[in-house]
Amino acid sequence: MFVLLVRYKCKQGCRGRYYEAIREKHIDEMSRAEEGCLRYEYSYGMAEDELLLTEVWQDAEAIEFHKNSEHFAKLGELKAEYVENTEFMKFSAEQV
Repeated sequence: MFVLLVRYKCKQGCRGRYYEAIREKHIDEMSRAEEGCLRYEYSYGMAEDELLLTEVWQDAEAIEFHKNSEHFAKLGELKAEYVENTEFMKFSAEQV
């Protein structure tokens, strides 16, 4: 199992618009529906323009499938419009 923590530093004043665009295009729903997706949740960070994403995937194959999906490509287009910087952290985990 893999846990991915993603921190989006959005352009000033764009955090809410970015999140709404993700929801309008159903990127979050389509990601959650993928085989091997155990969790895919957005939340607001403590900084004003910070959006956080927590992902939990069953295995590396599920992550690779996700990265090659059409909705992942759409997310990249939205990032170009709304995000200044993206930070990723990936952890290997086991459920306890």
